[in-house]
Amino acid sequence: MSESKLREEICLLAKSMFDRGLTGGSTGNISARTEDGGLLVSPTGTSFGRLDPARLSRFDANGVLIGGDAPTKEMPLHSAFYETRSTAGAVVHLHSCHSVAWSMMPDVDEDNFLPPLTPYSIMKLGKVKLLPFFMPGDPAMGEAVRGLAGKRSAVMLANHGPVVAGKDIESACNAIEELEDTARLAILMRGYDARMLSPEQVQTVVTKFNVEWD
Repeated sequence: MSESKLREEICLLAKSMFDRGLTGGSTGNISARTEDGGLLVSPTGTSFGRLDPARLSRFDANGVLIGGDAPTKEMPLHSAFYETRSTAGAVVHLHSCHSVAWSMMPDVDEDNFLPPLTPYSIMKLGKVKLLPFFMPGDPAMGEAVRGLAGKRSAVMLANHGPVVAGKDIESACNAIEELEDTARLAILMRGYDARMLSPEQVQTVVTKFNVEWD
């Protein structure tokens, strides 16, 4: 994809998520690999609903800022995914309401944040790791992602929001929306004796769709 088209795609998908209430105000950040190995990143303090393609932060292949506005303060998160997952072509971070709410529940599985309610979160995300609370912008968030050694494509920052890496910008956005939808389902079903996927059904999905499940 040409850089000009990628710039437009980033802004289009970001606005779509903003318009549907997946992240509000100036929250959230998004990045994608360019053909030359560099990065396009949403600038600091910007709204997903009003990103300007011409003002996206532009990094070269060596990680040097060469154009656009100053990048998001959450660059350590993005860099950690790109450095540890060779397949990462884009990273998205939202402050989506239901996933943040689910992260506050006392009995959530830290190693497998989302319950097995549908096959789609498994297919698109694998296991989502719940990380502890960090202050916004804390470089320790990036170190926590590096500590996973590239084994997870998605993490949930407790009391903060999800972060997902995908092979390209569209797949990353689709996956993080699936994460939010599954968290919403989990909250809707909380207190009910919900019929979740059985361990055998989960394993069938993992095997059929070649899901990372360590």
